[in-house]
Amino acid sequence: MKNIRVTVEGAIGRITLARPEKKNALDRVTADELAQALFALSEAAEINVVAIDGDGPDFCAGADLAALEEMLDAPRQEHLDDAKALGHVFHTIRRMEKPVVALVRGRAYAGGAGLATACDIVLAHEDARFSYPEVTIGFVPAMAMTMLRRSVGEKQAFDLVSTGRILSADQAKEIGLVSRVFPASEFQGLSQAVLEQLAKQPRSAMAATKSLFYKLDNLGFLDGISAGIVANADARATNDFREGVRRFTNRTKET
Repeated sequence: MKNIRVTVEGAIGRITLARPEKKNALDRVTADELAQALFALSEAAEINVVAIDGDGPDFCAGADLAALEEMLDAPRQEHLDDAKALGHVFHTIRRMEKPVVALVRGRAYAGGAGLATACDIVLAHEDARFSYPEVTIGFVPAMAMTMLRRSVGEKQAFDLVSTGRILSADQAKEIGLVSRVFPASEFQGLSQAVLEQLAKQPRSAMAATKSLFYKLDNLGFLDGISAGIVANADARATNDFREGVRRFTNRTKET
């Protein structure tokens, strides 16, 4: 890998954006490498949770504008292929059975904010900042809007993408863009504790939970309940469920 680094700690896989000199800006190579790493960790039997973070003071400042400038006169198909590469990353995160957690320090702007928003959980350092400023340079936060509307609702989402205003970590949490905010002195330890908690969850239950959670996007109320009934019954047939119930009932009997 050229622009990212992949490490494994027990059942935790970590993808680190490794272009601090570029504020971890996203280009085609980075997008392709992210997709490859996500797929590999998704298929790795020993991995239960994936974290994405960035080298240096910033998570990701967005698209690599120097790379985009070099493409200004490229054919339309080349632009479509370039955009599709990042879209593939977002889609991969959503369809993976394992939870993907963004660990955000410093700036998460434009495509970087989109990458964080695409993750299932966002853990923010108290100094993290979030912004979707594409419109200010004549661009569009095109793919990020799909996740952003689902995360914060229409009115908040349109405010963010039409003004490009910068949110603090606490402001982002207040509107639902961030899951949790941790103090600077505790960010590493507390975020690691969350990853370890996720890594310990029964794999089949986590996979079924994430699958149903996003499947509900496309279902009405009654269809969602019906899908939940099927998922509920399927979960009861797994070894993880059987063992979990027996552990719980045994503890109850002992007390």
